[in-house]
Amino acid sequence: MKKYYTVEEAAEYLGTGVRFVRRLIAERRIPFHKVGKFVRLKLDDLEAFADAGRVEVFDRGAVRRHVRRAS
Repeated sequence: MKKYYTVEEAAEYLGTGVRFVRRLIAERRIPFHKVGKFVRLKLDDLEAFADAGRVEVFDRGAVRRHVRRAS
């Protein structure tokens, strides 16, 4: 597996469009490396970005108990 990805490869890896990855870079929301005039993204950084957006499942019973306490 490659260690560094181009913007196009990163978009394919994340399952997004190239424009989205370029926006992440422009907004400095994901770390990147400049190699001359080229931009490269490290695989570990792509995985960390994806993991940061993870949403955990919830237990319905816990939600009900929480709602009852709040009312």
